[in-house]
Amino acid sequence: MPRIHYPGNPLDLFNEWFHEAASQEINDPNAMSLATVSSAGIPSVRMVLLKGLTDEKFVFYTNFKSRKAKEIIENPRVGLCFHWKSLHKQVRVEGICEQVSDEEADSYFSSRPVGSQIGAWASQQSEILESRAVLEESLAKYALEFGDNPVPRPDHWSGFRVAPTLIEFWQEQPFRLHDRIVYTLDSGNWHQKRLYP
Repeated sequence: MPRIHYPGNPLDLFNEWFHEAASQEINDPNAMSLATVSSAGIPSVRMVLLKGLTDEKFVFYTNFKSRKAKEIIENPRVGLCFHWKSLHKQVRVEGICEQVSDEEADSYFSSRPVGSQIGAWASQQSEILESRAVLEESLAKYALEFGDNPVPRPDHWSGFRVAPTLIEFWQEQPFRLHDRIVYTLDSGNWHQKRLYP
């Protein structure tokens, strides 16, 4: 495996790796784990999809009634992790969330399949569901309500941008002597260091 080179801006290296993953990973190269922490200090992690890298910030969308959104609103510090197994590469991100604008959320929502748009109305994400039939009834109700009309974005559905403060790149090497390079942001400047495997 070649060693990682050192660009001055870690987002340049992320974009290079992401484009490589987009061309080689079979499923969801934009999948990333998202770690949040509750007000009680309890961590939670789940998979979400990266929907863009805007102004050097990682963008994803969610139901704001979900556990993850509630925890982000309480504590905007989050962790992300991309693991591209077939590439033997991983990127770990620490950063601070901010909400996307209504215009950005509207634009992305309108690009989603209609079924996903209706699902955003029908699902009370993270709440207890009595049965699958209840969800299917809710989907049918909203499908009938909207008919062939454009589906508006629900007020409770939007997105977050993660402004990174730390980005670590990991690349597998023989004998578990992996390459690890970490970038930290200080006063608007990125500083990089190599870590022991």
